Amino acid sequence: MTEEQKQKLEAQLWKIANELRGKMGADEFRDYILGFIFYKYLSEKQNLFANRLLETESIKDYAHLKDEEDLDAIKEESLEKLGYFLRPDELFSALTIKGNIKIDEDDEEATDNFILEDLQSILNAIEQSTMGNESEDDFNKLFEDIDLASTKLGRSPNARNNLIAKVLAHLDAVDFRLEEIDSDVLGDAYEYLIAQFASGAGKKAGEFYTPAQVSKVLAKIVTMGKGQIKNAYDPACGSGSLLLRIGRETKVGEFFGQELNRTTYNLCRMNMILHDVHYSRFDIRQEDTLEEPQHEGMEFEAIVANPPFSAQWKGKDNPLNETDDRFSQYGALAPTSKADFAFVQHIIYQLADNGTGAVVLPHGVLFRGAAEGKIREYIIKDQNYLDAVIGLPPNVFYGTSIPACILVLKKCRKQDDDILFIDASADFEKEGNKNRLTDLHVQKIVDAYAKRESVDKYAYAAPLAEIAENGYNLNIPRYVDTFEEEEPVDLEAVANELIQLEDGIEETDSVIAGFCEELGIKAPFGLKG
Repeated sequence: MTEEQKQKLEAQLWKIANELRGKMGADEFRDYILGFIFYKYLSEKQNLFANRLLETESIKDYAHLKDEEDLDAIKEESLEKLGYFLRPDELFSALTIKGNIKIDEDDEEATDNFILEDLQSILNAIEQSTMGNESEDDFNKLFEDIDLASTKLGRSPNARNNLIAKVLAHLDAVDFRLEEIDSDVLGDAYEYLIAQFASGAGKKAGEFYTPAQVSKVLAKIVTMGKGQIKNAYDPACGSGSLLLRIGRETKVGEFFGQELNRTTYNLCRMNMILHDVHYSRFDIRQEDTLEEPQHEGMEFEAIVANPPFSAQWKGKDNPLNETDDRFSQYGALAPTSKADFAFVQHIIYQLADNGTGAVVLPHGVLFRGAAEGKIREYIIKDQNYLDAVIGLPPNVFYGTSIPACILVLKKCRKQDDDILFIDASADFEKEGNKNRLTDLHVQKIVDAYAKRESVDKYAYAAPLAEIAENGYNLNIPRYVDTFEEEEPVDLEAVANELIQLEDGIEETDSVIAGFCEELGIKAPFGLKG
C-alpha cells in the first residue's frame, strides 16, 4: 500500500468517525468507532482464515458455509490460531446486509431493519467464543464500552439503529485489504484515529496516548543495538502505542503492560490484536500498577512508560508500601501528591540486568527536594542506575503544556562514571496549537545518546563527582549551558547616536516654537520659544 493509499484510508475512517462526533464528546465517540473498526477487522480476519481452510472444499466462500461439522472444524482451528471465532452470519458484512442501508450522496436514507440486538449478540458471541481458551483474558469484556442503548446515539431505539446502521454501512464500504497489506498499515490508521481523538480530548488525552515522535525516541533508546529482545513492558500502557512502537524498532518476543483505566485497557488490547500481535504474545492487565502490580517477579529487557504526571497515590497512607521491595531500600517514599518517583522505582525493580528503561516525567523530578531528593540521590549515588536525562520541548503532550523530560535507566551501564544530559527543549516545529518533534529532531536526540559526546548548547556527559557537587540536582541548565551571549554594545556609538537624536529634537522644538509664535499661540510645554 502506498503512502497515498494509507492517507486515503485514514481520511475515510476519520470521516466515518465524525458521523458520531456531533452526538457526543471525543472520548465517548472514540470508543464506538474504534470498537466497530475492530469488529470489522476481526470479521475480515476470520473470513480470510476460513476461506484458506476451504480452498479444497466444494464451498469455498465462508460466508455461504452452513454445514455444522465444517463450522465446528473451522471454529477449532480459529480458536487456536486467531483466538476467537465468528460464524458466517456474524460477519460484519452479513450484519450490514441485514441493516439494508444504502449510502447516497445526501446520506439521509434510513433502514427499517433493526440490527442493534443482533450487533450486541455478535459482540457478546465474540467474547464468549474465547471462554475456556488461552485467549479468554485477552477478549474478556472487550466490547463493554460500546453501549448500544445510550441516548447519546439517539433518543429513540430507531434513531440509534439508523445511526449505527449508517456508520456500519460506511465502514463496510472501506476495503481493509487485509490479504494484501502489512498489518502495520491498518494499525497505523487505527493509531491515526487515536491521535485525532487525543487532540480533541483535552486533559483526558494524556491517559491513553503518547505522541508518536516521543514514542519513537523512547523505543529507539531502549532497543539500541539489539536485533531482538525477549520482552517489553509498560506499567502505564494506555492504548499500547509505546509498546507497539518498540515492535517497530526490533523483534519482540512478548509484550506486557498494565493500565488502570478500564476503557483504555480495552483499547490497548484491541490495538494489540489489530496490529496482528498474536494473543499468546501479549499480556495486558487492568489494575493500579503501584498498589496492585500484576507482573510481580518478572524482569523485562525493555521498559517504557509515560505515567500520569505527578499523580496521587497512597504512599505512606498504605503501610505495606514501606516494606514493599520496590520502595523499601530508598529510605523514603514518593509523596502521596506526586507518584513520579514511585513509577521510577517500580521500573527499576522490574528492569532486567541487561535491560534499558525510559520514562517520561515532569521536570520537577530533576530538582524537587525532600523525599524525592533522597530517592534521586540513592538512584545516582548508591545504585548508579541513571544513564541519561533528556529535556523535551514544552507543549508536546496532550492534556498539558508543561515541558517534560526522559529518564533513561540501566542497571549495567557501560559508561558508569557520568550521566548524559541532552537539552532538546528548543527543537520542535509548530503544529496547530501544539509543538511536535520532527524525524530530524528525533534522530538528533538518538544520535546524541548513542555517541555520548559533549555538543555545545545541546549535550554534556556530566561526571558523577560534578553531580554530587550540585547536591544531586539534575536541573538540565546546570549541565548544558544554552545561554546565548548578546553581541557587545559599542557604547561610544550609542553615545554619538544619542547626541544626534538630542540635536534633532532641539531643532524640531525650535521649528514648532516658530510655528506657534506665527499663530499667536503658546508653545507646547517643554518647548523653548
